[in-house]
Amino acid sequence: MTERTITVINRAGIHARPSALLVQTTKNFRSNIYIKKNNDMINAKSIMGIITLGASYGTELKVIAEGEDEEAAVEAIARLFESKFEEE
Repeated sequence: MTERTITVINRAGIHARPSALLVQTTKNFRSNIYIKKNNDMINAKSIMGIITLGASYGTELKVIAEGEDEEAAVEAIARLFESKFEEE
């Protein structure tokens, strides 16, 4: 299992467009990928799950992946967050 804590740094937070980018990214991996906010953990391959997290600017999330390509999956998701989902 690979885990990484990530902070939402894009001002608009995780709305529909970033959620769609996350799902598109996670679908490229075979690992099970989850995003955890406080006590809520959702499947990162579910756009509705991501949107319902309500992750706004400054929210701290934990990305968790389990499977054969878990490290690459967590790294790809971290890059999306670091690039502010190419919005800014």
